[in-house]
Amino acid sequence: MNQQSTGEQILKLFHDHAGEYLSGERISRDLGISRTAVWKRIEQMRSLGYRIDAVPSRGYRLASTPDILLPEEIRNGLDIRRIGREIIFFSSTDSTNNRAHELALKGASEGTVVLADAQTAGKGRLGRRWESPPGVNLYASVVLRPAIPPHHASQLTFLSAAAVARSVAQCSGLPPSVKWPNDVLLRGRKVAGLLNEIDAETERIHYLILGIGVNLNMQPDQFPPDLRYPATSLAMETGNKMERLPFVRALLENLDRLYELYLQRGFAEVLPAWQEFFEMAGREVEVDCQEYRLRGRVSGLDDNGALLLKMGDGTERRVLSGDVRLLE
Repeated sequence: MNQQSTGEQILKLFHDHAGEYLSGERISRDLGISRTAVWKRIEQMRSLGYRIDAVPSRGYRLASTPDILLPEEIRNGLDIRRIGREIIFFSSTDSTNNRAHELALKGASEGTVVLADAQTAGKGRLGRRWESPPGVNLYASVVLRPAIPPHHASQLTFLSAAAVARSVAQCSGLPPSVKWPNDVLLRGRKVAGLLNEIDAETERIHYLILGIGVNLNMQPDQFPPDLRYPATSLAMETGNKMERLPFVRALLENLDRLYELYLQRGFAEVLPAWQEFFEMAGREVEVDCQEYRLRGRVSGLDDNGALLLKMGDGTERRVLSGDVRLLE
C-alpha cells in the first residue's frame, strides 16, 4: 500500500465520519496498517496543510482541508455517473493532455480525469503554450471514448465549453460568454481555454481527450507579457480567492450531465447549452484561418457547430476552424 492510497483512505474515513474523532487504533484496524504508520501519515497530511486535531483517548478529527486537488477530496460529495469515477492527480507534469494520452493508450476507462497542480509545458491551441503556475488554477484532461465518427469530434469542444461556462457562472456569480469555438470569457477577457485531441481511424474514434485550463486565482503579474488575447481570472474579476475544490466538482458534474445528454440525445440537444453563452451573433468579426482571413457578420452556427458568416457581397461562408476577433 503506497502513501498516497493510505492518505486517501484516511481522508475517506474522516469524510465518512465528519466531525467525529477516530482513534488511531480504529484507523489502524480499518486500513490494516500499524499505529505508527497512521501517525506518520497524519503528520504528512498536516505538512500539506490539513488541520487535524488530536485528543488523547479520543483520537483524530479532520478540522479543515487545504485547497489541494487530491482525488479523495474531489470525490467527497461529487455527484457523477461517468466523468470523474477515476481521478489521477500530479503535483507537477508537463501536460495533463500528455498524461491522459498515455493512460488512454493503456486502456484507461471512459471518464478518467487527469489533474495537475502545475504544468511545465501546458498546451494551448495551434502549438501555443498555456501558462500553468502551481497552486492557483485548474489544469485538467478527461478521457472519453464516444461511439461517434471522427468528423463529429469537434462537437465535444462545444460540450466542454458549455460545461466550463456553466461552472464559471455557478462559482463566481458572473456572466461568462463563449468565443467560438473554444474559449470562455469574462468581460471580454479569456478566463478558460480548451484543447481537445483525438486518436482515431477513418471511421471510428479510439479515444478523445478534453483538455481544460481555467484561470481561477492567477494574478496580473503571473500572465506572460506576449498574450495574443487579453486574459483574466475569476479572482481578478470577483476580487476574491476562488476555492479550487468546489470549482472542480462543479465542472465534473456539468461535464458529466452534458455528456450523458449528448450520448442519449445527440448534439442538437447540447448545442443550445453553448448558445446560452454565445454573444457574437449579429456582430462583425475577422476570422484568422491561418492561410487566409475572412471578414463578415456572424449569422449563427450550423447543426454541426460551424460558424456562419454573412459576407459583404451577401453570400454566406461556413467556417470550420480559426481565431475570431470582434471588430465592433
